[in-house]
Amino acid sequence: MLVERCVENPLITPADVVPSRDDYEVVGAFNAGATVYNDQILLLLRVAERPKDKADDEELAPILNPKTGQINPLRIKQSDPDLEILDSRVFNYKGKMYLTSISHLRLARSKDGVHFDIDPEPTVFPETDYETFGLEDPRITRIDDDYYITYKVVSESGICTGLLKTSDFKTFERCGIIFCPENIDVVLFPERIGGRLYALTRPVPMHIGPRGIWLASSENLTDWGAHRPLILPRPGMFDSGKTGASCVPIKTDAGWLEIYHGSDQNDRYSLAAALLDLNDPSKIIARSKAPLMQPEADYEVKGFYGNVVFSCGAITREDGTIIIYYGASDELTAAATTTIDNIITTMQ
Repeated sequence: MLVERCVENPLITPADVVPSRDDYEVVGAFNAGATVYNDQILLLLRVAERPKDKADDEELAPILNPKTGQINPLRIKQSDPDLEILDSRVFNYKGKMYLTSISHLRLARSKDGVHFDIDPEPTVFPETDYETFGLEDPRITRIDDDYYITYKVVSESGICTGLLKTSDFKTFERCGIIFCPENIDVVLFPERIGGRLYALTRPVPMHIGPRGIWLASSENLTDWGAHRPLILPRPGMFDSGKTGASCVPIKTDAGWLEIYHGSDQNDRYSLAAALLDLNDPSKIIARSKAPLMQPEADYEVKGFYGNVVFSCGAITREDGTIIIYYGASDELTAAATTTIDNIITTMQ
């Protein structure tokens, strides 16, 4: 087996998370960034919520008013001819896209990496004009003594990538938008390479070009350039639809090991890996010829949005063991273990 799923899976379910308010329910606790801090494994969960009073004959979109801090749901009858239901996550109304839940970020803490205590309150909650539809899919990179968190910010202006900075996981500084719509799945490398900082990004072309992983570089984490395509979809393979970075690149003797996600033409999400040159991450040394993981377990195949395994974080032990934390079916948090050597066997 390339990976071994934790027997305790799923580790975190929506029922394990206290809603941010009494009249809301948690429908997803997934796609968590991961890091180690003060001898604890921290997961920064994406927690998706919606009002409890949603009627069976309506679609509902919770929307933040950044001036008041209040969330006001947009309610549309399913019989409305201007409504187009796309899937369980989104709908279109009068030419505009809306989300059926609003997400914030919430910390969960563990000593053993399996059993987590989840904070009772949100860690980072939507506040700004660019966050009115929520915060999603954080990735945590430690650079020197600070932790930088890239995350999706969603609003009527589009889906952007924002940056948070913290040194203690108590206070968080918003560093602004670092990639404009639509550029997502942004992951920062944990150290400078040749004096520059690097990021894996995922621009989303609307008309021409594949949806795949690009590389960008910066001197200061906020101004990015030298954009170039890197890990692109491969026709006829498990990642033929689109590719996106998942985990913070892991530095190994063989190169930078990147665990990424790829979907096929049926939007089935798998995990795979690529090996990048240590001194020039624009060079691919090797790439998975088979998936590390595909949706197989019941909780991965069925759920809020089925057939999805999607990671935003992994922890590497000193012995080369890797714990991959992943979202299952856009609903739950699960984990699987493997080793660097096992992953490299999938590459060519």
